[in-house]
Amino acid sequence: MREKTQKLIVTFHTTAAAMAMERRCMAQGIPGRVLPVPREISADCGMCWCSPVQERERIAAELRASGIEIEGVYEMLL
Repeated sequence: MREKTQKLIVTFHTTAAAMAMERRCMAQGIPGRVLPVPREISADCGMCWCSPVQERERIAAELRASGIEIEGVYEMLL
């Protein structure tokens, strides 16, 4: 079984925003991936960006630069 680690979860109102976040992060070398939103969290589109919590500042800067609208930001064990 894989050990759970603390992750940063960013949720979006639309699937298009989740995909835009994936493209931006991949282009900037920010680790992470698009996942279905965990059960403990609710999101309009059902998709989220999951990244190590250490990437919080880089992700926040990328969101500001891109203008991608988010629904929420969470930290949880995954």
